[in-house]
Amino acid sequence: MSEFVEQLGRLPVLLAWHVVLTVVAVGVGVLIAVPVGVLGRDRAWVRGPGLAVASVVQTVPGLALLALVFALLVVLRDLLAGWVGWVGFSALGFWPTVIALSLYAVLPVLRNVVTGLRGVDGDVVEAARGLGMSRRQVLCRVEWPLALPVVLAGVRTAVVWTVGVATLSTAIGQKSLGDYIFAGLQTFNLTGIVVGCVAAAGLALGLDALWGWVERGGVRRVQKRVGWGLSVWLGLGVVALGLLIGLGEVRFASRPAEAGGPGEVFELERVRIGAKNFNEQFMLARVIERRVEAAGYDAERVESLGSLNVFEALAAGELDVYVDYSGTIWANAMGREPGLGREAVLREMTAWLLAEKGIVCLGSLGFENAYALAMREDDAERLGVRTIDDLVRHAPALRIGSDIEFFERPEWAAVRDGYGLRFADQRPMVPTLMYPAITSGEVDVITAFTSDGRIMRDRLRLLMDTKGVFPPYDAVVLVSERASRDERLVEVLRGLVGSIELGVMQRANAMVDVEGKSVGEAAGWLVGEVVSDE
Repeated sequence: MSEFVEQLGRLPVLLAWHVVLTVVAVGVGVLIAVPVGVLGRDRAWVRGPGLAVASVVQTVPGLALLALVFALLVVLRDLLAGWVGWVGFSALGFWPTVIALSLYAVLPVLRNVVTGLRGVDGDVVEAARGLGMSRRQVLCRVEWPLALPVVLAGVRTAVVWTVGVATLSTAIGQKSLGDYIFAGLQTFNLTGIVVGCVAAAGLALGLDALWGWVERGGVRRVQKRVGWGLSVWLGLGVVALGLLIGLGEVRFASRPAEAGGPGEVFELERVRIGAKNFNEQFMLARVIERRVEAAGYDAERVESLGSLNVFEALAAGELDVYVDYSGTIWANAMGREPGLGREAVLREMTAWLLAEKGIVCLGSLGFENAYALAMREDDAERLGVRTIDDLVRHAPALRIGSDIEFFERPEWAAVRDGYGLRFADQRPMVPTLMYPAITSGEVDVITAFTSDGRIMRDRLRLLMDTKGVFPPYDAVVLVSERASRDERLVEVLRGLVGSIELGVMQRANAMVDVEGKSVGEAAGWLVGEVVSDE
């Protein structure tokens, strides 16, 4: 019951953001679709390409479209920053979400505008022209009122679609009901998943019913020339409120006013803390949050981000601090090959981050969470596999599972090519599901994390990397250039360096993954361990 109450406590904020995203995106989609549809009514050169482009957008998976828009905004932001020194929009969160959702909302509205207008009886149009009406008058007084029910039905469809796709916005740092689903899937929290799904479904049904009410009132107003009814006023009120909240909540995070000029020392009012999409990151973000709040700062967590998203957001000043891993920066951001020891990697990575990105690496938290290939102990014993070299001859008959992004990372290419590994099947999945997959026999090998408490529980054997293909993965505290100018904040965060040993992190991970405790409970225990060491 306490877990359910905790999840419900998050509902008002996440629901409000979801409504804002839906209202703003559908509104923008309507502003695009209606003019194109009206122009394309009698112009095949407008109608054909317009519908084709909108249809192509619909074929792109929602998460892929969000990622594509995010990447394009990052490129645009960097270009503008090079020309004018700063930009007034964030590539993380609100703007890429609204752009992607608006593109999704265009097709049902555009198709219904074209269908509605072209479906008007030609005899009615000719009669209107015979009465001396101009082309514009025929459109506004005859065709549009007759097409309106079809158009509003398209908007209604767009609203329901947008509610569903908006749940994916969590992946690019935008608060929504998807926070429940992403975090619940990662932490195996059934309560959170159920609350998120029920809330999203309820919102879709509620907005569908509300729009149906508005639809009936609007059609009556236009076709019968009567006054505005309560339904129309209520619908317009909801739209206006959503737009108002949306405009009030958008933050121009790239270079906020509080940052001052380059090199100027100042103090942040709110610290934005990033986190990737697995439990250890959720806990570490909460540890940082509690530490900065204890120092008098307001804090905001932005969770469930991909490695590229969170790094780019920090480099742009859209996030202030997060924990990353030296090997991830080394291989993905720097494009370096493995071969150096932990200290050398940490030293060169720190210098590169400051010189190339303005990011300050405060140091290691004190533990390493490395990638390692793992097998069930009994299978490894039966096949005689202790190292990755031993695995090579068996790999063609085995299936490997990994987190969603690993198979696209340089580390996988290095391991695959360095050892000549060729598996029968590769299955990407969220990290939490890797362990049930290997224990149930769905996969035979996984890319485990060495600080994970489930390795001992599930009796997994970590295979030795005899060639040193995997780089070291020290957990490091990274601070943006903007936040590094807050000297007090830097000192507060520097207190975390060296404060968490590997055994402590493994214990915290096991509390969530093995004992079923919540991330908040485990983070509270971890905070106590950090404080007791000071």
